[in-house]
This record gives sequence, structure tokens and C-alpha cells, in this order.
Amino acid sequence: MAAMTAQTAALQPSLSPEEASQLAQLRAQRRARRRRESARLAQGAAQLEAPLLSLGQRMADRVAATMGSWRFILFQSAAIAVWITGNALTGQSAWDPYPFILLNLLLSFQAAYTAPAIMMSQNRQSELDRRHAQSDYEINVKAELEIELLHDKIDVMKEQELLALSQAVRDLSIELTTLTARLAHGA
Repeated sequence: MAAMTAQTAALQPSLSPEEASQLAQLRAQRRARRRRESARLAQGAAQLEAPLLSLGQRMADRVAATMGSWRFILFQSAAIAVWITGNALTGQSAWDPYPFILLNLLLSFQAAYTAPAIMMSQNRQSELDRRHAQSDYEINVKAELEIELLHDKIDVMKEQELLALSQAVRDLSIELTTLTARLAHGA
């Protein structure tokens, strides 16, 4: 720590030893905070990975995946067409005559039982999406802090360069004054 303070003081001639020490402490605190944030983000990323799903959650996902597929829509459309055609062609002896009340009842049951399963799957997916968004936000905040630190470092480097240039101008001014005085006395 003392070596870093001496190095910092050597790099920044405008800072007093006390200020350089405080700057070194601040940098150490920043490093510790970054390590804590990195550990917390790693822990959050582990939570985003595939969590263990309960039987109900797996079933809800399967129902949602099945009901939300073109294969299911085409199969169900074909089954309804066969049902209607079969009942229409059998005439009076149809098992579900024309307003197709039994078909209506079956479709209502299907909707009543699949809707909650699909909602459970969507709720779980929205929770995962919320966690991903939170993780993205935390990563963006961390990136913003890192960029801010880089800006601070660049500002310090600019100040050092400006101080060095100012000192060089002072030295050259003194040298010019000295040379002018010599030439004035020598002539």
C-alpha cells in the first residue's frame, strides 16, 4: 500500500502525500466494490441458468408448447372437420347433431383446462424475463461505472500532461529569460 502511495505521488506531482494516500485508499475501495459486484453478478447469473422445475411447471410448459404449435392447430382443425363431416353425413343417427353441442362442450373443456396451464407457463417465463432484465440492468450499471472510472483515469492523465507541459513552459520561459539577460549583458 505504501509503495502504491509513493508511486501515485510520483505520478501526480500536484497532489500532497495525504491526498495521494486518500486516492490510493479510494482506489482500493473501488477494487473491493468491483470484486463484490462481480461475485454478486456471478451469483445472479447462476440463478438465471435453468432452474429445477417442478412436475407442474414441466407439464405447463409442455401443454403451452403443444397447444401453441402449428402441428396442434392443424391436427385439431382436421379433427373438428372430421367430427362435423361425420355428424353431417350420418343425418338423423348422428352422435352430435347440427348445432354440435357435444363438440362445443369438448372445445370449452379443452379451453378451460389448457388456459391456466398456459398462463402458468407464461408467468414463469415472464419471471425469467424479469430476472434477465434485472441482470442486464446490473451489467449496464457496472459497465457505466467502469466507463466512469476510465474517464477519471483519462482526466488524471490529462492533468498530469497539462502539469508537465506547464512546467516545461515555465522552464523554457526561465531559460529564455536567462538567455535574453545574457545576451543583453553580453552585447
